[in-house]
Amino acid sequence: MLRLKAFRPTSDKIVKIQLHPTHPWMVTADASDRVSVWNWEHRQVIYELKAGGVDERRLVGAKLEKLAEGETDSKGKPTEAIRGGSVMQVNFYDDDVRFWQLWHNRFAAAEAPSSVHHLTSAFSSPAPSTKGRHFLVICCLNKAIFLDLVTMRGRDVPKQELDNKSLLCMEFLYRSGGGDGPLVAFGGSDGVIRVLSMITWKLVRRYTGGHKGSISCLMSFMAASGEGLLVSGASDGLLVLWSADHLQDSRELVPKLSLKAHDGGVVGVEISRVIGGAPQLITIGADKTLAIWDTVSFKELRRIKPVPKLACHSVASWCHPRAPNLDILTCVKDSHIWAIEHPTYSALTRPLCELTSVIPPQALASNKKLRVYCMVAHALQPHLVATGTNIGVIVCEFDPRSLPAVAPLPTPVDSREHAAVYVVERELKLLNFQLNNSANPSLGNNSSLSETGRSWGDFVEPLPIKQGRKQINTPVPHDSYSVLSMSSSGKYLAIVWPDIPYFSVYKVSDWSIVDSGGARLLAWDTCRDRFAILESSLPARIPIIPKGGSSRRAKEAAAAAAQAAAATASAASMASVQVRILLDDGTSNILMRSVGARSEPVIGLHGGALLGVAYRTSRRVSPVAATAISTIQSMPLSGYGSSGLSSFTTFDDGFSSNRSPAEAAPQNFQLYSWETFQPVGDLLPQPEWTAWDQTVEYCAFAYQHYIVISCLRPQYRYLGDVAIPHATSAVWHRRQLFVATPTTIEVVFVDAGVAQTDLETRKMKEEQRMKEAQARAVAEHGVLALIAVDGPKTTTEERISLRPPMLQVVRLASFQHAPSVPPFISLPKQSRVDSDDSGMAEERKASEIAVGGGGVSVAVTRFPLEQKRPVGPLVVVGVRDGVLWVIDRYMCAHALSLSHPGIRCRCLAAYGDAVSAIKWASRLGREHHDDLAQFLLGMGYATEALHLPGISKRLEFDLAMKSNDLKRALQCLLTMSNSRGIGQDNTGLGLTDILNLTDKKEDVVEAVQGIVKFAKEFLDLIDAADATAQSEIAREALKRLAAAVSVKGALQGHELRGLALRLANHGELTRLSGLVNNLITLGLGREAAFAAAVLGENALMEKAWQDTGMLAEAVLHAHAHGRPTLKNLVQAWNQMLQREMEPASSQKTDAAAAFFASLEDPKLTSLADAGKKPPIEILPPGMMSLSAPFPVQKKPALAAQNSQQPPGKPLALEAPPTATTAEPPSAPPPQPSESTPAPVTDSAPSQSTPDSQPDLVAAPSQPESEETDVDKIEAPASASANDADQTASGETVQSASTSSPAPTPTGTTPAEAAPKPAEAQDTNVPTPVSIADFLA
Repeated sequence: MLRLKAFRPTSDKIVKIQLHPTHPWMVTADASDRVSVWNWEHRQVIYELKAGGVDERRLVGAKLEKLAEGETDSKGKPTEAIRGGSVMQVNFYDDDVRFWQLWHNRFAAAEAPSSVHHLTSAFSSPAPSTKGRHFLVICCLNKAIFLDLVTMRGRDVPKQELDNKSLLCMEFLYRSGGGDGPLVAFGGSDGVIRVLSMITWKLVRRYTGGHKGSISCLMSFMAASGEGLLVSGASDGLLVLWSADHLQDSRELVPKLSLKAHDGGVVGVEISRVIGGAPQLITIGADKTLAIWDTVSFKELRRIKPVPKLACHSVASWCHPRAPNLDILTCVKDSHIWAIEHPTYSALTRPLCELTSVIPPQALASNKKLRVYCMVAHALQPHLVATGTNIGVIVCEFDPRSLPAVAPLPTPVDSREHAAVYVVERELKLLNFQLNNSANPSLGNNSSLSETGRSWGDFVEPLPIKQGRKQINTPVPHDSYSVLSMSSSGKYLAIVWPDIPYFSVYKVSDWSIVDSGGARLLAWDTCRDRFAILESSLPARIPIIPKGGSSRRAKEAAAAAAQAAAATASAASMASVQVRILLDDGTSNILMRSVGARSEPVIGLHGGALLGVAYRTSRRVSPVAATAISTIQSMPLSGYGSSGLSSFTTFDDGFSSNRSPAEAAPQNFQLYSWETFQPVGDLLPQPEWTAWDQTVEYCAFAYQHYIVISCLRPQYRYLGDVAIPHATSAVWHRRQLFVATPTTIEVVFVDAGVAQTDLETRKMKEEQRMKEAQARAVAEHGVLALIAVDGPKTTTEERISLRPPMLQVVRLASFQHAPSVPPFISLPKQSRVDSDDSGMAEERKASEIAVGGGGVSVAVTRFPLEQKRPVGPLVVVGVRDGVLWVIDRYMCAHALSLSHPGIRCRCLAAYGDAVSAIKWASRLGREHHDDLAQFLLGMGYATEALHLPGISKRLEFDLAMKSNDLKRALQCLLTMSNSRGIGQDNTGLGLTDILNLTDKKEDVVEAVQGIVKFAKEFLDLIDAADATAQSEIAREALKRLAAAVSVKGALQGHELRGLALRLANHGELTRLSGLVNNLITLGLGREAAFAAAVLGENALMEKAWQDTGMLAEAVLHAHAHGRPTLKNLVQAWNQMLQREMEPASSQKTDAAAAFFASLEDPKLTSLADAGKKPPIEILPPGMMSLSAPFPVQKKPALAAQNSQQPPGKPLALEAPPTATTAEPPSAPPPQPSESTPAPVTDSAPSQSTPDSQPDLVAAPSQPESEETDVDKIEAPASASANDADQTASGETVQSASTSSPAPTPTGTTPAEAAPKPAEAQDTNVPTPVSIADFLA
């Protein structure tokens, strides 16, 4: 599978290219000597400069820096003003480049059987040298440019400082002496190699006497003996070896070995790692040949001409699991990337890909041909290959999801040696590996901090591993790309060759074949030894196009290839999914010949607890696309096709990166049951891979940008997704999912939590078990067994709190160094200022160890620094011996340590051993205990997390509540609120106590403030204690809360009401009475009345309302309950209303204001009218006037009955509408009084006479919780203009009758009162107004 990863069009051809190993950076130089640094992941240009000439920006910047530092103009010309000339080479240099180059050299040398012991032991990383800086190094003819991409400050080294010789190539020396720092070697035009120190910027040594021509290429590597070597190639065709170990300070070094490599000059040199052998050198020359050399004997192993009549200009070592026999990539000036087979085979050259088919169609003009001028393979991600062409930069991606052909075997119980089986060169081999040290650093001894030479927090050094390879005397039938998988029991190994297509199932005990046939895909069941295959017939052979054949034969071969592809597509569309089972005797039986009734072709199989089948969607189908998922067109070896067809072809596999983000993934993935072969659930988007837990509790579906994690028990439930993009494989280990991506290794800690469905399922299962037990008892003892004797039973209610699912991702390994703060680059006058002090201090900080009690070493970091991820695609073996094992493409096992306490505690907790996790927490700094406790809480270990000594009180309270340890929760609350001495004997502080504070009472006020701060926690604790019948704890909390009421605004209204209810529930009547008095003092009438209602004291309720100015509520309460204080309350209320209605005192006005006021209409006609203003009198429904001379009240019988409080009826505060009466003709017309506005009356007002009170009917009901809210009283709609009441001289007179009466309010009973004529009254007699009219 081939994809276009990135494309950057350029106007000029790209002649030099290089990739950064860890960052997505690419540096290119075009034919015009313009250098660009490009982020190929985000498609952004980071930096550009004109290296061939004089870059004006850099020149101006250098001058400004000198002016800022106070330097005068120097005598000579600044180095930035020197023309660079042609760009010969570009490269990056930083700690990552240095580390990975040394890593490659070290492990390539360690593959040799004759390698020394220290090469196979743990790899010690070099000390950081650049301290966070990222150098861009440009080698030009006239100078070398060192530019720091972080600070954008540079240093130019002209050729005058290097013996005035032109610079043609460069290479960094990684095993340099300590004093000179990083060294860079430049190949000169005179055949001499000159070494420059990047600390002193001086020439430190020369390599002379090796070449007679100009040096064209340099490369450093390590021999199997462990010696560092430098190899150089020159225009004289010689290949010269030099010693790169500068343990002795020598100024002049002579060559170790010189040999003739090519005629016409050496163009390039590369090192190649060989599995099980010494590294090899690959050279390309101007004579159009490629030569392979042994690095032990330095003899020529093979010489070929990759492409006839064209010379190679780039070469790269390549090791991709999708093409296991293609080891070398090279490029000539055409549109292909060429691949060369392993030298042990025929060393044939085949086109890996045709770049014209990859780039966008509009990028290449119709009359223009694509030409490649340079090529480089990514050092750490072999699936990425970048090429520089005449139209721009092309970054190709070759099947990043392919994994090495290796499968781990189950480890015996009593063995510490682990094994894995892998396929290489038609052979089945066994890889044995184990930790080399006798004391396992992950088992928890105190010496584990220094066993690997470094401390926790800096795991740069991998763990020492002892491994070996054994050959199994069982040949495999094919040597193309293969996929290995193990059955759930570990008894059987399946190998699938999807390109053939063919599969074989081996019995692990004797490696005998128990099943085989034609299949492209295979998937195992997680629970039993059964598997599903996608049956496939052998495709038609693609004809070989001979080199140099005629065009007619080429057209015929192309037509035959198209016909074969169509036949393959037809066969793939007819293939069916078949399920087979392996019995104990080793025989294979077919369970189901065809799974699923869908007609679409199958493109993917995924095993697990359920069988997943992916179907090809019908909207995009091509003959090549229909073959299979992740299947590349046939990649044959020596006897099966040669050239003419690219090994990697572009096709749509369902995960195409060309799909726009807005385009939804097709629903083409169906799960089937292994037992019934019936579909389970609906169609899902097709995942790239699936991983199922061995205990069938969790599963993970991986997509391009995230991983979806679900739990399976007690029923399927989606837990969430984690943003881990481009994951290639994963392995479950209990509640831990170890994930490998092309650049990182992550672990996801998973817990399903507790959902409502879990509780329901648990209850249902308990009931089912009880019914089964009863059925068994009836079957054994008859119906009498159901008779149970009721005895004293103590039932404690179990509080099971719901817990959300938890997904926590921790990165274990990556390619990058830990980030550090870069200092400024050294300036010309600061030659040795950049010492290693800052780097050493930084490293000491990362490696710092605190010593806890008992001499236990404590890690001060939350997590360790990221370990170094092994290079290339990885197969995750799993956790064994307390470390995470992975196997790389070179069939080499690597161990990632999990012994840092922050990781180890989490692994143990996820495994289910929370007690050991708490023990290991003693090795973690106490400042990280809160973080660990939160993790334990998410995993369901709240009780165990309480044993962590460093957790905060707030978190301790939450954990205690979760674990039902309410006594400890109370102690935490008392400590946090500082209220241990509060609420013992007193019920709180009064207002006078707060106003008159003494020194002793200041602590009390602080405690009250603390209680107020944690009021919600106190209420939660009381509820939890009540639910679990722990009344003492609830009473202690109530004492503190009752004391906090003395502060106004401390508690909200709902909290005060909740406190009153809880005090009454616990019989704290004295404290409840004190609460009422405190609330009255603070002016909280509603809350005080509510508390008094809970207490059952009507007098206290009235006092609460009366003392806080809520007289309306007091009047209603007294009227509803027939209180003797009703008349006094009504009088006090009316007096308060009268005071509110009186006009304010006159203000000073000037003459003009008085004059304008005199022009207005007079509000009073005479002084006599002012005395006619009646006092306000508002009465409850049914109460007679306070000043009536003849208090005769007439009520209908219905109204009298309704005046009683019917049970369950709401309280009607307004009068019901009465029938409107016509005004008699003898009544005088109403005269509007303009003295003072009277209160607005109701839409159906009552008619008042001296001897007849208004016919008001009230159906009062007890207000809820004895609390009446005036704001909740519903006022009827205002009367219309025709029905508006007109108030004249203080009399309320009914206007002319209307045709329709006012609507009856809800909850009231209409009274049919007889119409009464309106009679004239004395204006001094007050007119009573109903309370409903007033409130309306």
